[in-house]
Amino acid sequence: MAENQLNQKYREAVAKVVNQSPYFSLLSMEIKGLEWGTSLLEIPLAEKHLQPFGFVHGGVIASIVDAATFWAVFPQVENEMGLTTVEIKVNYLAPAKEGKLVAEGRCVKKGKTLALGEAYIRNGEGNLVAHGTTTMMVVPDLHVPGYENLPPSRGD
Repeated sequence: MAENQLNQKYREAVAKVVNQSPYFSLLSMEIKGLEWGTSLLEIPLAEKHLQPFGFVHGGVIASIVDAATFWAVFPQVENEMGLTTVEIKVNYLAPAKEGKLVAEGRCVKKGKTLALGEAYIRNGEGNLVAHGTTTMMVVPDLHVPGYENLPPSRGD
């Protein structure tokens, strides 16, 4: 296994824990892919995602930007450390109404104390809806509940 390749059992365990979390469930958001430095998330759009004018609320788009960047960086963080977002910037480029949102997250840089991620958000037809960046702080002793039971991120 390559040094920066994620363990399949780790990918499956993270997706299971995260996809069942309350906020992901609320938005119907799911991790569909997780690799070293990248993530793929989706939200099948429903009426609950729409603001009064009938378009997907900007907060839904900001949430998937935040989640896609976070999970692109997270596997690179040492086991005794966690992450928290300290800044987010979203450019809304086109409205979305129906179908799904697909987020491709990427780790731009992970340092000792800060990380930078970016995400491209597309609709089901592949059209760019938004682009965003997040700055995350690496925090000691901040854990996802159940994280201690996850398989190692790398290795068999």
